[in-house]
Amino acid sequence: MAHHVLRIAAGSDIGRRRRVNEDSALAGPRLLAVADGMGGHPHGDVASRTAVATLAGLPLSGDLVAVLSAGVTEVAARLDALARQNPDLAGMGTTLTALAWDEPGRRFAVAHIGDSRAYVLRGGDLFQLTRDHTMVQSLVDGGQLTRAEAARHPKGSMLVRALQSGGSAQPDLFWHDALPGDRYLLCSDGVSGFLTPEAIRDALADAARPADGVASLIGLANGAGGQDNITCVVADVAGAEPAPGPAPEPLLVGAAAQDGAGRIARFGRRLRRTH
Repeated sequence: MAHHVLRIAAGSDIGRRRRVNEDSALAGPRLLAVADGMGGHPHGDVASRTAVATLAGLPLSGDLVAVLSAGVTEVAARLDALARQNPDLAGMGTTLTALAWDEPGRRFAVAHIGDSRAYVLRGGDLFQLTRDHTMVQSLVDGGQLTRAEAARHPKGSMLVRALQSGGSAQPDLFWHDALPGDRYLLCSDGVSGFLTPEAIRDALADAARPADGVASLIGLANGAGGQDNITCVVADVAGAEPAPGPAPEPLLVGAAAQDGAGRIARFGRRLRRTH
């Protein structure tokens, strides 16, 4: 039976100004996620890694919006537990943007909290699927700032919602219908905060493969100064194809790709599933 599949790639770079990569990402045949440890808070790398590792263990069956909602709740619980075990971890937090692929319905379940973003390139146009949970975006929504003023605001990255130990998890949850030929991008604000929508659109549109899009965006963000960690997941919705062989194991990048000694795997590592 023919079906639609995702062709995926992911990459993460520490950038040119940071000493630690606090971003984590997961790219699997049915689950995409980016988490950005909160800057200025302790152990953002632990928080983002915890978020991605928790989602990686979710059973992707039934109502995927409900599955992602439960996953976000579980991330919050794990962050609380880690902070109780180690007071140095108190206050750590992360953004989280995740898409779960419901292939029979040809749609994505989306969970989002913070200012990492999901976009879709469709018919040559770029659409932002998620809404930033930032103070500046709230002011724009309320008509108190224009988008141009928001782009120059000194507190543009101040979050009003995130996953944080001791906090409450309130993600945006929704379905998004996909079309063959769509190209999806999940990224940390190391990309979206320093590249214009036009630059992101052009990089995605010009890339022959998802991996080319990832490499291009990381290069552009570093070229713009590399002022933050840079993480991207790019996925194409391929047209109907014969059923493939065994699905590849999910790829972890950024802080989530640390080995047991805490070293960062340069090109990520594969996650061996147990479910």
